[in-house]
Amino acid sequence: MQGVLDPSILQALLLTTELAGLTTLLLLIIATPIAWWLSRTKNVLRYPIKALVTMPLVLPPTVLGFYLLLLLGPSGQIGQITQIMGLGTLPFTFAGLLIGSLIYSLPFAVQPLQNAFEAIGARPLEVAQTLRASPWDAFLNVIVPLAKPGFYMASILCFAHTVGEFGIVLMIGGNIPGKTQVVSTQIYGFVESMDYQRANELAAFMLLFSFLVLLPVSVWSQKEQAKKL
Repeated sequence: MQGVLDPSILQALLLTTELAGLTTLLLLIIATPIAWWLSRTKNVLRYPIKALVTMPLVLPPTVLGFYLLLLLGPSGQIGQITQIMGLGTLPFTFAGLLIGSLIYSLPFAVQPLQNAFEAIGARPLEVAQTLRASPWDAFLNVIVPLAKPGFYMASILCFAHTVGEFGIVLMIGGNIPGKTQVVSTQIYGFVESMDYQRANELAAFMLLFSFLVLLPVSVWSQKEQAKKL
C-alpha cells in the first residue's frame, strides 16, 4: 500500500476526511430537530417532508448534483446572492462540496435519529414533566442520553456515506487536486489516465476502510436485536 502514501493521495484522503467530518457534525445538528419533529408530530405535512428528506436515497446523485450546480451557479438564485455578498459562486469549491454532501447524506442522519426517538416513546418526557423539567432540559438530559445509539449510528453512516460519495461530488465539485479532489474522484481520475495500479491500491484501501466502518454497525445491530428478544 505504498501508493496510499503518495502526496496527492494523502491530500485527497485529508480532504475526504475533512469533508466527511464536517458533514457528519453539521448533519447531527440539522437532522436532530427534523428527526424529533417527525417522530412526535401528527401533522399531515410530515409525509411530504419525510419524502423530501429521504429523496436522496432514490434520486440519482447526478440529478441532485445537476440541480445544485444550476442553483449555486452564476445564474442560479443562490449563486446570485453569494456573488452579491462577495463570496463568488460555490460550484467547484469545498463549500459547494459540503452543501452537496449535507443534502445527499441527510436521510442517513434523520432516519436513525427518528427511529431512536420513536423507540423511546412518550413516557420519559411525561416523567420529566412531573419533575417540572422544561422541554429543553428534558430533551437534553433525558431524550439525548436515551437516544445515544441513534446518534452513534447516524454519525457512522453519515461519515461512511460521505466518504463514498461520487456522482454528486463530481457534478458539484469536479476533480480539482487539492481543492475538490476526494478519494472517490481520484480513483476515477486514475482509471481515466489508465493508472490501474494506483487506482487498485486506493480502491483496496477504501474497501478495507468500508469494512472496518460497517463491522461495528453490524455488531451493534445484532446486539440491539438480541435485546428485544
